[in-house]
Amino acid sequence: MNLGNEQDKHLQRSMKSRHLFMLSLGGVIGTGLFLNAGYTINQAGPGGAILAYIIGGVLLYLVMTCLGELSVKMPVTGSFQTYATKYIGPASGFTLGWMYWLGSATTAGVEFTAAGMVMQRWFPDTPVWIWCAVFIVLLFCFNALTTKGFAETEYWFAGIKVLAVIFFIIVGVGAIFGIVSMEGKPAPFFSNFSADGGLFPFGISIVFVTMMNVVFSYQGSELIGIAAGEAENPQKNIPRAIRNIIFRILIFYVASVTILSALFPSSQLGLLESPFVTVFDAVGIPYAADIMNFVILTALLSVGNSCLYASTRLLWALSHSGMAHPVFGKLTKRSVPLNSLLMTLAFSLLSLLTSVLAADTVYVLLMSVSGIAITFCWMGIALSQFNFRRQYLREGGKVGDLQFAAPFYPAMPILCLALCTFLMVYPIFDATQRFGLFYGIGALVVFYLYYYLRYGRHKDKRPHVPTQG
Repeated sequence: MNLGNEQDKHLQRSMKSRHLFMLSLGGVIGTGLFLNAGYTINQAGPGGAILAYIIGGVLLYLVMTCLGELSVKMPVTGSFQTYATKYIGPASGFTLGWMYWLGSATTAGVEFTAAGMVMQRWFPDTPVWIWCAVFIVLLFCFNALTTKGFAETEYWFAGIKVLAVIFFIIVGVGAIFGIVSMEGKPAPFFSNFSADGGLFPFGISIVFVTMMNVVFSYQGSELIGIAAGEAENPQKNIPRAIRNIIFRILIFYVASVTILSALFPSSQLGLLESPFVTVFDAVGIPYAADIMNFVILTALLSVGNSCLYASTRLLWALSHSGMAHPVFGKLTKRSVPLNSLLMTLAFSLLSLLTSVLAADTVYVLLMSVSGIAITFCWMGIALSQFNFRRQYLREGGKVGDLQFAAPFYPAMPILCLALCTFLMVYPIFDATQRFGLFYGIGALVVFYLYYYLRYGRHKDKRPHVPTQG
């Protein structure tokens, strides 16, 4: 392992605006859309699923605008972990950083598991865990490239995913109104909205039980903040990327969920095969289902790749602020934090639990753990922005001087905190998510306790706030 010299300890600003936008957009078009959408419809019904993704979109808007204000003012690698350290407290920064690393590394494991499940369409007799191992090695190679090489790869991967979703929306709308035939059946229009118990077959409360699935689906949008330390001209490119991404994500998800709800009764949608593939199987376009399956596979690996990028960079930032071992702060000659990458991949080996547990059980478990960890991080972003703006105004700063300012302060961060807190209650009512909730809360407590035991009585050894990416 050939590590760079100590003076070469900063990441390179080599990401352009198009890279930032596609990295963040691509980061949310993966398991959450291609597999999770069907699961959410199955659990909450068509109306419940659509409502859940709309509520999730509102929450995403609140988080991203809060993060945007902070990232433009202070564009550093590590992003919200650094902001929490400075504007909430070192213990919160430490905990938030490690919680995000936990959630993002777990998500990478989710993507490996989901990719293995997708491969069973072609190789039904090969265990999922073998594919997990293959994909772990593959993504290690992708992430060991230079940052520019990674960004360019993700740009094209994300482009493929976006085109696939647009194509699905066009075909799906055609199938709803009978323009495209599905196995010779009459056009369903929106009759399936009233099948299997109607729009809300299990009531409204189940909408909030499934919200962790939605939070998991939207995870990855905050990659804009993580990548701020490697972005060219962040004051200009970060606001542009945030403005472009939020509503496009919402449109992609809500449109896709509406189409799936119209084409299938909710009882037919689940986890074992992507409903996107099922649609192309049904319309009879030659090889379209296999092509879509391949697109979904690349999408899952792309999201896993993005998660490895985010968690690796965050672990690097934790090291440079004294919150992780110095070995994780070293870079190769290509400016890649290889030790952080290896540590993250080691944690992602949780996906190999599919060798002893059912793949769909592992999938839901890891998904709930990741969603809960990310919810804590989103709360940290909102509170950091609330405290930053209050301090900024107290010191005589003017909102008009901010290059990107979250509107409706202080209502926006307060609403974000309230909504996240509300959503944290409902996983208690789902057996699988309940374990994920306890796991997430337990991790939160452990991280805080470790900080106070490790640093609390030694002020001179407490972590510091980095000043650049």
